[in-house]
Amino acid sequence: MVVQRKTFQRGNLTFSYLDTEGEKPLLVALHGHMMEGATFLPLMQILQSDYRVVALDQRGHGFSDHTASYTRDDYLCDIEVLLQTLNGNMPVILLGHSLGGVNAYQFAARHPDLVHALIIEDIGAVVNDALSFCLPWSGVFKTKKDLVACIGPNMAPYLAPSLRQTAQGWKLAFEPAEMVQSQKCLNGDHWQDWLATSCPALLLHGTQSPVLSGVMSEDMVRRRIRTQLQSLPGGHVLHQDDFPGYVEAVKHFLAELSAQQA
Repeated sequence: MVVQRKTFQRGNLTFSYLDTEGEKPLLVALHGHMMEGATFLPLMQILQSDYRVVALDQRGHGFSDHTASYTRDDYLCDIEVLLQTLNGNMPVILLGHSLGGVNAYQFAARHPDLVHALIIEDIGAVVNDALSFCLPWSGVFKTKKDLVACIGPNMAPYLAPSLRQTAQGWKLAFEPAEMVQSQKCLNGDHWQDWLATSCPALLLHGTQSPVLSGVMSEDMVRRRIRTQLQSLPGGHVLHQDDFPGYVEAVKHFLAELSAQQA
């Protein structure tokens, strides 16, 4: 698979993204907090024959710049500039996990003409979480092993793409304090945004997720038209916990979407 790493500017910030390129329908993938676009590389490999897949490193993550502000409008305006960079005003499919999921459906609520469909991975219409547990991960660690040990065995596998080696040692691509700030801005009741659009949507729910409950996921599908629910065995990061099931669900949804356009 050939994936290009590219950049775009928004003001004084430089954003990085991965791009499979090609003249194909565009699918933009948005990662969750503490992750980065590379988390979607296995999915990009599978979808690249039929889609141009772009995975953004959102502000403060991956190879994109850090900033002092992580408001809802900040993230949504970043996506708008990315889409202008990629294809102007053509509607796209937005796939988002956690933070990226809220960003996706809130962007669709504000720009319904730019979003053809939504794939939302394990995040609800009401968000109330805290990321202060990651604050001890700040700074530079002498070895990779030390950093991984600090993160712990439960979280470390999900953050592997975000480990960085520097001249001083090992650190994370993100700043934990910025993640705490970003999560505070993400928290809230977003039902109005979730219900604002009518494009086809797939909601993926992890049956062992501590973030999205079965009750919330069922309510989201019941209250929003043209929305499918797929529950998979796994926790909050379904694209790693049950990758085969995740891929099957995404491909089935995309096939239905394509058939509707035929």
